[in-house]
Amino acid sequence: MIEVLEGSPLLTLFLVVATGAVLGAIPFGRVRFGAAGALFTGLALSAVAPHLGAGMEIVQSLGLALFVYTVGISAGAAFFATLNRQLPLLAAATVSTVLAAIATIVLGHVLGIARDLSLGLFTGALTAAPALDAAGRVTGTSAPSVGYAFGYPLGVIVGIVLVSTVVSRSWPGRKDTPALAGTGLASTTVHVLRTVNLREVPQWSEQQVRFSYLRRDGKVRVIVPGEDLLAGDEVVAVGMPEAVEAVTQELGEHSDQHIAHDRSLVEFTRLTVSNPDLASRSIAELNLSVRFGAIVTRVRRGDLELLARDDLVLEPGDRLAVVVDRSRLDAVHALLGDSDRKASELDVLSLGLGLVLGFALGLVTVPMPGGGSFSLGPAAGPLLVGMVLGALRRTGPVVWALPGSANTTLRQLGLLLFLAGLGLTAGPDVASVLASPTAWRAALLSVVVAALSCIAMLLAARWVLDLSAPRAAGAVAGFLGQPAVLEAANAKRADERIETAYATLFAFSIVVKILLVPVIWNL
Repeated sequence: MIEVLEGSPLLTLFLVVATGAVLGAIPFGRVRFGAAGALFTGLALSAVAPHLGAGMEIVQSLGLALFVYTVGISAGAAFFATLNRQLPLLAAATVSTVLAAIATIVLGHVLGIARDLSLGLFTGALTAAPALDAAGRVTGTSAPSVGYAFGYPLGVIVGIVLVSTVVSRSWPGRKDTPALAGTGLASTTVHVLRTVNLREVPQWSEQQVRFSYLRRDGKVRVIVPGEDLLAGDEVVAVGMPEAVEAVTQELGEHSDQHIAHDRSLVEFTRLTVSNPDLASRSIAELNLSVRFGAIVTRVRRGDLELLARDDLVLEPGDRLAVVVDRSRLDAVHALLGDSDRKASELDVLSLGLGLVLGFALGLVTVPMPGGGSFSLGPAAGPLLVGMVLGALRRTGPVVWALPGSANTTLRQLGLLLFLAGLGLTAGPDVASVLASPTAWRAALLSVVVAALSCIAMLLAARWVLDLSAPRAAGAVAGFLGQPAVLEAANAKRADERIETAYATLFAFSIVVKILLVPVIWNL
């Protein structure tokens, strides 16, 4: 069997990926390793047959580049859009990472661990694969890969245990926004008792509700934004339950009949945004009310149902709830595209250009103290480019945003390839560390670094920033940059704030860890 695998590197690689997926799906108490299973099976296989890791370095680089680029694309817009509001959380992540770096330097010295191995344990305990690439370039040795492979599972375990313990707690979270998950939007028909212009309705002007249907003198039609409502009219209001109830009290009373059920002249349908020309456009920019007399009330994005605010920016694959006159339905359908297949297709041009720019940036060398130089490499380069392009969303005809399903698939594939390649190349060295007196000291350093930084992050979120438990758990997952920790949080509680905090901190924390690598090495 070993002879067959030595003659077929691709068979070896995907054997590790497949067996790693099986291992990652097995629960060990609260711990489920997920994609990290490929790392462990790769380590075990290469420890038995060291030659199986030959030539896997390019697999590591490719997988890492795909992973960090897709993360940057998905997180870039949210990161830059909420940068001012998220500065306290970003500061907490920075302080936590600095604490981890200090602990690495001090404990590494006290325990007598070589600096290059300590640097690898730092990247592994914080599960920072891009920082590992930087560490390998700075040290010029294989010790960082050994330390990463050794510290990685310990960092994952610490993160999963802490997040699973915290995510379901009821913290006040006075400075946090309420959760949208599980609440859903409400829709009701309001019987109008007084004449009023829509612009004078605060819930409508503040984008808390959307009006769609209007029945006047027994005839149902699509409402015109900004028109007058007359006494005796009936309108359909859509929004969060409390906002819908408030606008009902403002205009009149609940109607006995829900006019949205009347489809004689007006159609209610859900259409998928697959037209690439509409990607990164806002609801207001569609101008459906003027062009087609149509109103968008809701946007389904993944598992979330969002109110179709005018400033909501569309993403490929969004499903829009549209109210439109039957005679104009085909025109709206043609504009949006409404093709699930097309919405999930990968734009190879934008992906290729983005990775070219990322790798080109990775070739840039940055001078370091002491006369040396440091290149960003195939990790930091694609990550930073992905964040910028994700914030831009599009440049002329090129849409940088990737469909959600394609982004998730590429990210998972990249992570699996990187971890499998890493396991196949680092197995012999990890086995030698496990068999040496350094093992317990390396384990102690890894656990302390991971626990200290994650606990610092939780304490800051709870007592300094006054955030909710779900957002704090997502912040820890994003700080570690670990999908397995995110999965552990989502498995225990459905709350979109978990993924929002994860996306906010993920890319930023990776950059901070990369920047601290040469600092740790040179101190």
